[in-house]
Amino acid sequence: MILVSQSPRRKEILEMAGYTFSIYHPNIDEENYNNQLEIRQIPVYLAVQKAKAAQLVFPDEVLVAADTIVVLNNEIIGKPSNASEAFDMLSRLSGNTHTVITGVCILKDHNSIEFNDFSKVTFKQLTEKEINYYIQKHSPYDKAGSYGCQDFIGLIGIESIEGSFYNVMGLPVHKVYSALARVGVMVR
Repeated sequence: MILVSQSPRRKEILEMAGYTFSIYHPNIDEENYNNQLEIRQIPVYLAVQKAKAAQLVFPDEVLVAADTIVVLNNEIIGKPSNASEAFDMLSRLSGNTHTVITGVCILKDHNSIEFNDFSKVTFKQLTEKEINYYIQKHSPYDKAGSYGCQDFIGLIGIESIEGSFYNVMGLPVHKVYSALARVGVMVR
């Protein structure tokens, strides 16, 4: 099995679930998708593109690809490229409820299982000091919405999660486990 992702969180989740796998990260532009897609379709579309790119290199492997987006008021909040963008994103999420959508594609031979998962996350009102501390001491730059639910800002800022915690972390492992079992991949 190949995890088609550079996310250390997805790697950690699959390891915790007991899977043995290798990692491959294709060079896919996560900003390149058809603007006609509904927001909920975008992460699945990107996961499929990642899986297809990996299949060119690993045609005989089971491939697990995923993409996660954060949506606030029907707008995608991406990954920040600098501290100012991270501060802006976290300030917008502060005191609000947003949706985390993870799209997954499991590809084996020419058979594809595609799905997504939704979680609603509510943040308390964050202070400027809390946001700045997080940006300075943690790594918001590789995370959709500038945060990790398992990091400082998630620990002190998330009031509630409706749905899967692991989906917010980057991989709805309960659904991945079921889909992998359908293609014959079991934990070892």
